[in-house]
Amino acid sequence: GHEFIIDRRPFSHTWCCRVMSDTITLVSAEGHEFIIDRKCALVSKTISSMLEGSFLENESGRINFREISTPVLEKVIQYFYFKVKYNNNTSPIPEFTIEPEIALELLMAANFLDT
Repeated sequence: GHEFIIDRRPFSHTWCCRVMSDTITLVSAEGHEFIIDRKCALVSKTISSMLEGSFLENESGRINFREISTPVLEKVIQYFYFKVKYNNNTSPIPEFTIEPEIALELLMAANFLDT
């Protein structure tokens, strides 16, 4: 499994998920930064293309999502970890809970990210 720590920094309002491997930074519309495991981010075909191509994001390891709010980006990242964790699992997979208040925005983000 993946171990990560969510660290809320009250002064900068920055959230970070720190993992013990190669990481990238995803930035929400409000400027919140999520540092996540690169292999989890590759669940998204859009992010995968950005990181593997000759995009600036590949060099900086930082991707800004000006249209994705913090709560929605956080949920997307939770899904990335969920997907990696249960990808080759033969036992029953638990339900991935989605809060109704972010469902529509989450659907649009998932479509954009090709997740």
